[in-house]
Amino acid sequence: MRDVQSEKDERGIDIQRVGVNHVTLPFLIKEKGEGFQQVLANICFAVSLPKEYKGTHMSRFLEILEPWSKKPVAEEEMEKMLDNAMEYLQAESASIRISFTYFVEKIAPISLSHSLLNYNVFFEGEKKIAEPMDFTLGLSVPFTSLCPCSKEISRYGAHNQRSVCHVKIKFKRGYPCIWIEDLADILEKNASAPIYPLLKREDEKFVTEKAYENPKFVEDILRDNVIELRKLEGVHYFSLECENFESIHNHNAYAAHEEWVNE
Repeated sequence: MRDVQSEKDERGIDIQRVGVNHVTLPFLIKEKGEGFQQVLANICFAVSLPKEYKGTHMSRFLEILEPWSKKPVAEEEMEKMLDNAMEYLQAESASIRISFTYFVEKIAPISLSHSLLNYNVFFEGEKKIAEPMDFTLGLSVPFTSLCPCSKEISRYGAHNQRSVCHVKIKFKRGYPCIWIEDLADILEKNASAPIYPLLKREDEKFVTEKAYENPKFVEDILRDNVIELRKLEGVHYFSLECENFESIHNHNAYAAHEEWVNE
């Protein structure tokens, strides 16, 4: 049977990434500690393609992914996926992005009720032959912010809103990446108040008052998180985007920052 995609191409264009996108598979993600969490992952998996070749073998990406969907995955396993792809597809480089919803148990501050809060997470890895993998952890964390200006000028009360911080972080080779749970905890602590899926009346009172006693602009939240991320041992790069979904405006407040650390 004729293999068209393995035939020569005459246009002289190297393709940096070619592969499969929006692959949906169940994956096992390593949790802090010894356990793992089953998630539904959305995957983009690609390799480089030399100019001499017409196409790559799309089916081989799925052949590589399927066995890994049954094993707990973190950085080490992702690097093996990329090595498998470069060897199997005879490529000089490979990349993968695994996006998923991750759940962390939250305990209400007064009633101690247990519930699960969802976070949007991605693992991203890029690798060239004979070089270490460049790994990025991405995380989106929701929280509450309360406006300092509103509190200052109002006779009573202050407007507050749900907010979100998107973070991307890289660590130097030889340093383990931070756990999802620990990174989420850092970002939540720098908000006016954290978010809980389940609150009893006494919890709602506590969270409302906590936010009122801890007003922050979006700029405050961003700067406080920058300071905390700089403290992490081994961090090489991070980016932050913070956004307040304003309750008294028809637009959002936004702040962003990125930096390379200790280059």
